[in-house]
Amino acid sequence: MSRVVQKFGGSSVADADSIKRVAKRVLATKQAGNDVVVVISAMGDTTDDLLDLALQVSPMPAARELDMLLTTGERQSAALLAMALHDLGVEAKSYTGSQAGVITTGKHGDARIIDITPGRIHASLDEGSIVIVAGFQGVSQDTKDVTTLGRGASDTTAVALAAALGADYCEIYTDVDGIFTADPRICPKARQVPQISYEEMMELAASGAKVLHLRCVEYARRENVKIHVRSSFSERPGTWVMDLADISPLTDKEGNPMEQPLISGVAHTLSEAQITVVGVPDRVGEAATIFDAIAARGINIDTIVQNVSRISSNRTDISFTLETADARAAMETLTSIKEQVGFEEMLFDDQIGKVSVIGVGMKSHPGVTARFFRALADAGVNLGMISTSEIRISVVVDAGSVQTAVQAAHAAFGLDADGEAVVYAGTGR
Repeated sequence: MSRVVQKFGGSSVADADSIKRVAKRVLATKQAGNDVVVVISAMGDTTDDLLDLALQVSPMPAARELDMLLTTGERQSAALLAMALHDLGVEAKSYTGSQAGVITTGKHGDARIIDITPGRIHASLDEGSIVIVAGFQGVSQDTKDVTTLGRGASDTTAVALAAALGADYCEIYTDVDGIFTADPRICPKARQVPQISYEEMMELAASGAKVLHLRCVEYARRENVKIHVRSSFSERPGTWVMDLADISPLTDKEGNPMEQPLISGVAHTLSEAQITVVGVPDRVGEAATIFDAIAARGINIDTIVQNVSRISSNRTDISFTLETADARAAMETLTSIKEQVGFEEMLFDDQIGKVSVIGVGMKSHPGVTARFFRALADAGVNLGMISTSEIRISVVVDAGSVQTAVQAAHAAFGLDADGEAVVYAGTGR
């Protein structure tokens, strides 16, 4: 008997009919001889609706109480799915994150999983029940308060449970047929990828791909949990995310080995902003002071560029990108240390986007950067900041140029498919 963890996103359980359809799918997995644990998100836009309601009541909701409120969305969908399964003649039990043994840090809104003690889940599985766990939540180890893990973190709940339960794999159901070479919403010719490595998927997620939560992929890589990304709206085979050593070599129709593609995918994000600190004294330690202060606020920085010092003034400019949601806190922090550092002013731009090409093939092939930049130039896209890793090249461009840049890069690396990808519902989150 196999043990499977299945996660269903908000678009998969958007209404009563969708929940009934998911129940039939879960039951089919159980009837195939598997132990089944389901991690479920809130229905449709429930989390956004609850957040809007909180902001109507209070412009700055208390973090603890906001977590208490937002976790109710997943509890609703978990209980409703259990009811639907009962009507199909199978025993099912729903649990909150804390009841399922998801132990977290105490940071409300962005807690991290410390441990999972799935005693009640094991007991229910031993009784033959299907177990349904509310995603995106847990309980603080120290305060025993309810916590949330950040938007999209039901994926992380599912992978963490799969690791703790020794599941054979973790199925992530969404509103597309798997991982694609680009977001099919802006690149209709995106091609489905049958297999992808943890490393490539981590870079894609970090660069804006929304199919999988970044922390979920990090957790899967660390615990060696295979992830199967599928659509809850079709029976297509989906995409396997796994260790690079386990990926099957590509073959042609005759079974002959083929060379792996240079690029696995093109990712983009419009959720970043750019801050430029102008006229920073070119002295040892000033950059450290700036980024120490930002780090102390719990803000993550993405791309950083420091200009060459101006000889006449011995000053330089430092530009960096970060999540738009963190921009206000970063600006407040920089204002508080302006006199200490002695910089001249700050510039802010939230009309930017980031476009990245990712692939392990670029390790051993020269010319990837040149092809990427030539494709963008031919499409009339002007480049701002540039950053790279061993398997990724990212550029910052104007927000209005993002779709053009994605489509140009996708075509330049031969990723366009003959047909168009299907998006069945909303965002899948």
